[in-house]
Amino acid sequence: MIKRAPGTNGSVRLTFAVHDDRRVSLVGDVNGWDPFATPLVKRANGTRSAAVVVPRGTEIRFRYLADGGVFYDDPDADHLEANGYGSHHGVVIA
Repeated sequence: MIKRAPGTNGSVRLTFAVHDDRRVSLVGDVNGWDPFATPLVKRANGTRSAAVVVPRGTEIRFRYLADGGVFYDDPDADHLEANGYGSHHGVVIA
């Protein structure tokens, strides 16, 4: 699930949330594809989530990375595109 909320000075807060019992990180353009930069935090409602703030109109390519090196996409991404590694990644526009 991806939620958009207005930020300050023309920014947008993007919240990425998944239902997953494993540790999961957001990896993508927004954090240099660093699996340690944006871990999703377990919430009381059973989801894991993390938020990033970016300028409005920013296009972000991303995936989720779960324990064990398992990548997966968010069905709520604006669209999917080929990633050059024989798979794809999600794209969201802030």
